[in-house]
Amino acid sequence: MGTGDVAYMDRALSLADRGRGLTSPNPLVGAVVVSPEGVVVGSGYHRRAGEPHAEVHALRAAGPAAGGGTLFSTLEPCCHMGRTGPCVVRIVEAGVARVVVAVEDPHPRVRGGGIRFLQARGLDVTVGVRETEAARLNQPFFVRIRRGRPFVMMKAALTLDGRVAEAAGRRSVITGARAQRESHGLRAEFDAVAVGSETVLVDDPRLTAREVHRERPLARVVFDSRLRTPPSAALVSTLPAGPVIVMTTEAGVAAAPARAAALELAGVKLLVAPHHDLHAALAQLDREGITSILLEGGPRLQASAWRAGLVDRVRLYVAPFGVGPTGVPWLASQTLLLGMLDDLRVRMVGPDMSVDGYVHRAD
Repeated sequence: MGTGDVAYMDRALSLADRGRGLTSPNPLVGAVVVSPEGVVVGSGYHRRAGEPHAEVHALRAAGPAAGGGTLFSTLEPCCHMGRTGPCVVRIVEAGVARVVVAVEDPHPRVRGGGIRFLQARGLDVTVGVRETEAARLNQPFFVRIRRGRPFVMMKAALTLDGRVAEAAGRRSVITGARAQRESHGLRAEFDAVAVGSETVLVDDPRLTAREVHRERPLARVVFDSRLRTPPSAALVSTLPAGPVIVMTTEAGVAAAPARAAALELAGVKLLVAPHHDLHAALAQLDREGITSILLEGGPRLQASAWRAGLVDRVRLYVAPFGVGPTGVPWLASQTLLLGMLDDLRVRMVGPDMSVDGYVHRAD
């Protein structure tokens, strides 16, 4: 692996990132075609599910200049027939001599098959250039394939003394305008935003992605085992922005059948689990086509998800003030949590501090 390989793969990774928030349930992929003389002759990225893959865009742009060249792809090229044809066939037909892959595709229908297909036809294949970066870029895709559930990012806005509200039952604005705008941009990258019923009752949020561009509907999920979400909730009034899903239990529906009927009449989709179980609930959401969830609150739901080992990434916005002991605490083990994060990044967002990291977990 030379410095040239790294530079070209970095270019492909940058291209892949342009599809952020657009390709679900497909991964983010970028590709670059380089001539034998070292000139970039084609590039592309996967733009939307169902449309041509990154390799196809790059090969089309390169045309005959791809012959004898090298194709760089951030993910192993596909070798199966889906909504688009297998990319490996197009690569061979284009006369590419070498393929550099950042990371192997974990999907059962690929999982090294694309690499073996190319090698069997005489192409030189290199795997692992910028592997860590490529895996991070597609962690939602990897988590879904490997764990059978959506990728979960836990986000919270905290005061300097670790509180999420000034007092119990009081709606509190913690962070400044820049952090709030950034949070809406973050929502635009996910399939769904999720909260607990207490957050709905106290804050009455709409949970929409405002002041940012989003092409796909944004699902809003409420974890509500006791079925406390009222049909008059603000998020129910924003159904054109995306579906509202209430995750509840058989006991919750049995205890409040009239409320269940009223929610469904208002356009809410009820997903009913036999028991209160976050693992099972996330598996149900996966079957609904939700591959990534931004878990925004409240602290009780977030603590449950953390204890259950269901959090894959954490982002905290910390405001430069405290509210004292009357405030609502976030997690009891905040220091322990931060010590368990990988790729920890700290930066300022206006007056607030952003802390972001991935959860250590072996695959």
